[in-house]
Amino acid sequence: MPRPPRAKSPATSSPAAKARRGAAPPPSDAAAPLKPRKAKRRMPPGKGATKLSGRLSADEVDAFFAALSEANPEPKGELNYVNAYTLLVAVVLSAQATDAGVNRATKDLFATVDTPQKMVALGLAGLIKHVRTIGLFNTKAKNVIALSEMLIAKHGGAVPHDRAALEELPGVGRKTANVVLNIAFGEPTMAVDTHVFRISNRTGLAQGKTPLAVEEKLMKAIPAKWALHAHHWLILHGRYMCLARKPNCPACVVREICKFPAKTTVF
Repeated sequence: MPRPPRAKSPATSSPAAKARRGAAPPPSDAAAPLKPRKAKRRMPPGKGATKLSGRLSADEVDAFFAALSEANPEPKGELNYVNAYTLLVAVVLSAQATDAGVNRATKDLFATVDTPQKMVALGLAGLIKHVRTIGLFNTKAKNVIALSEMLIAKHGGAVPHDRAALEELPGVGRKTANVVLNIAFGEPTMAVDTHVFRISNRTGLAQGKTPLAVEEKLMKAIPAKWALHAHHWLILHGRYMCLARKPNCPACVVREICKFPAKTTVF
């Protein structure tokens, strides 16, 4: 004779019992207390901050570059190269690396390899032996071999004087194309690296959230007479004077023009 079903015990269906069995307790009418949000950490002024008190006027921009020009009339890039091709290779290798480190790696390389044909003949393994001290050397070496092959196949081994053609090459973006167009072909381009981006925002030259936005604003703001050397002046100024963490404001030639509100008084 079948047994009658057992009645549920009130204790086994209680919230506490369900919780012990892994079941979620029924929702409570009282809302759980919200955890207080942690305040966002802000970069202190002078440590890479880009807080501004204003933008430079057209006259101030002119005076800004006049001061940089007086201090360094003929600024030069710090990458060593032999010709347009080795310049292109050096700039590709310099991404996320120091110019000094690239120069050490390319000293012996460029002494014998100064054309795309010679680079392809050297091969990937041979190139890596020269550039293995540079960060991301495997990827960069592959790009150098690939761009050398493309230069031979599509441009007769010459570096093209054309932005679109340059940016089509492996490992070449807008910044690299700007450097090559400026140095190799004398075009007044603006290569926005981390130094140019920081200085442009910090000083009030050109405010922007992306390198392209800063580049476009700089190209509009900088008078034509300063345009050819402008990106060299800004890169060198950021590298040696307007440092990210502690700018050397006391020695800065544009300190009276700069809009950065947290200028240092000692260095």
